[in-house]
Amino acid sequence: MSMTRGGRPHVENPYRKSNMKQLLQSSAASIAALSALAMVAFATPASAGEYCRKDVTSAVVSCSFDNMAQCQAMSSGRGGDCFRDPFLAETTKALAYAPKAKHVIHRHKNAS
Repeated sequence: MSMTRGGRPHVENPYRKSNMKQLLQSSAASIAALSALAMVAFATPASAGEYCRKDVTSAVVSCSFDNMAQCQAMSSGRGGDCFRDPFLAETTKALAYAPKAKHVIHRHKNAS
């Protein structure tokens, strides 16, 4: 039996071990849940908007704005440049539907 600083015998608390075990188990469960959530969040593709904003102080570009007004509202008082996403495809040539395929029927002459 070990002694404490005061000279009294040290008595182990059985509840302390079970409390620590519960704390470790709940922490592990929380960490696993947060890790799974992070994996799902990073696995989903980012949706880009049509307009981008380049921050003045950090030069970070964020293309998450649907229109120029949203971008300018975000830049108001903070500074930054708003512009159309240069990597976005030409929207005037985009189709909202799949064009119908043109089927050509080839007629072969019989060799008789």
